[in-house]
Amino acid sequence: MTDHVREYEVAVVGGGPAGLTTALYTTRLSHDTVVINRGGGRAAMMTDTHNVIGITEDVSGNELLRTAREQIQHYGADYVRNYVESVVETDDGRFRLSTGDGEEDPEFVADRVVLATGFNDERPDPPLPPTGRGLHWCLHCDAYMFVDEPVFVMGTGESAAHVAMIMLNFTDEVDLLTRGDKIQWSDETDRQLRAHPVEIIEDDIVQMEKDDDGWLAGFEFEDGQFREYRGGFPMYGSNYNAELVEQLGCERNDDGTVAVTDAGETSVSGVYAVGDLTPGHNQIPVAMGEGANAGIDIHYGLREFPKSVEDIEAEGEVSRDEVPGISRKLREAAREFRVAGDD
Repeated sequence: MTDHVREYEVAVVGGGPAGLTTALYTTRLSHDTVVINRGGGRAAMMTDTHNVIGITEDVSGNELLRTAREQIQHYGADYVRNYVESVVETDDGRFRLSTGDGEEDPEFVADRVVLATGFNDERPDPPLPPTGRGLHWCLHCDAYMFVDEPVFVMGTGESAAHVAMIMLNFTDEVDLLTRGDKIQWSDETDRQLRAHPVEIIEDDIVQMEKDDDGWLAGFEFEDGQFREYRGGFPMYGSNYNAELVEQLGCERNDDGTVAVTDAGETSVSGVYAVGDLTPGHNQIPVAMGEGANAGIDIHYGLREFPKSVEDIEAEGEVSRDEVPGISRKLREAAREFRVAGDD
């Protein structure tokens, strides 16, 4: 290994709730772990945190992530702000992660790789309100905010039509904005939609107005009418950050998500995927649960002890000199943690 190549047992690519939770578990379960994060992400865009028990709504996404980064580093994990350009499996079954082509660009070698790179929501054309102040991406997180408030849903596909109908559980003022685009939902969905009190607005938006507090006030449309909204949901699909998934040859589902086991392992042995890359609800608590499952499963595969009977017969009994099975760095971090807790 050269000076710019760093060795770990676990390398997590992505610094959102799923990746950081994985790192929390693998670090506390005695495995040298690095999180490599390019920054950004959907959680970082949150102005308020919803649906995370124990976290109050005045905590922003950036505050939540900063606290999580500090936690994993306190336990002994490394956190690196960088962009992983490539991952390849080496001849000995490990994985080499490269951040660039230059001699000074760091590389990482790990026994296990966790992909937590998520996706980006497809944004409609402006004019649009700010994210978190009238533009919202998560129905399950933010629908509660719009009880008895006028709401819009943007889009022309199946998901837009169904989200518009779902919002009737929270308010009686729901508009579906197609913005002049051709409707793409099915005839059956169209029949269902038109049987609900959702108004379909086909004209495009020409202007937006905001309240004094920065929240959306409403949109002006091509036909000249102005309609008030407190906020709404664009439904245009997701762009998965799956370059590394493709490089490694991990199997994907028809919807673009990565196929994983219950523990988060992909079709490539030793490679895990967690969070928004995987099927299921795109929620912080769900992502955290996936990260925990992956971290525990990785521990089962990497831990030194107990030795199997086969290994004992081949290598002999475990001597006291061989234990504990934790690196010097993590042992020191654990001692410091205990000391800090006693203060």
